Amino acid sequence: QYNSYTTEMVKAVIAGFHRASADTSVVACVFTAMGDKAFCTGGNTKEYSEYYSKRPNEYGLYMDLFNAMVDTILFCKKPTICRVNGMRVAGGQEIGMACDIAISSDLAIYGQAGPKHGSAPDGGSSDFLPWMLPMELAMWNCVSCEMWSAYKMYRLGLISKCVPVIKDGDKWVRNPTVITDAYVADGDLVYGEYKTGDAAKDARAYLKTATTDFELLDKEVNKILWTYANLFPG
Repeated sequence: QYNSYTTEMVKAVIAGFHRASADTSVVACVFTAMGDKAFCTGGNTKEYSEYYSKRPNEYGLYMDLFNAMVDTILFCKKPTICRVNGMRVAGGQEIGMACDIAISSDLAIYGQAGPKHGSAPDGGSSDFLPWMLPMELAMWNCVSCEMWSAYKMYRLGLISKCVPVIKDGDKWVRNPTVITDAYVADGDLVYGEYKTGDAAKDARAYLKTATTDFELLDKEVNKILWTYANLFPG
């Protein structure tokens, strides 16, 4: 279910960050997820519909837990790195932006979903996006539910680095669905925008058979960790 968070997962994230924050042997926290499809896509809609939809008071308590998860990441006494291994959407975008630094797979997509489905992105996105993006782009990204590529977010400064994760033999292949070989076309900024038409269709077909490898992503994360390890503690 694309690493959407259940109530138990929210509790576990809070506990994990508390534990790391208090552990003097920990240099930094790396917040990531399993697989190559998603970092996190927000709340688990199955749990929402089956359990919380008829229990509004309990949903209110659940939202307190969610807010506590965001706070725990923000207040962690160790630097926090979001290793974005795939989609960072909705509440997943909110908890990801609570981290200090984000290093991303170039297959990742970023955006909100709530305004399309009956909720407001105010568990973090309405706070963080105006800090991290220009104001008008922040407002549009927050409410439009457009999905933006990792390269576009890199260009706009939402993430620190974006690296290829598709390996074809010995060659690294950048996300073929996104324009990465041009910055301007016909007077418009196009770097990081999605391809359209036949080019997009061909790219999607290629992705279905592509092999992912997170070697470069992990190298970037390790480089940051080694930098922190050689700085003054805290």
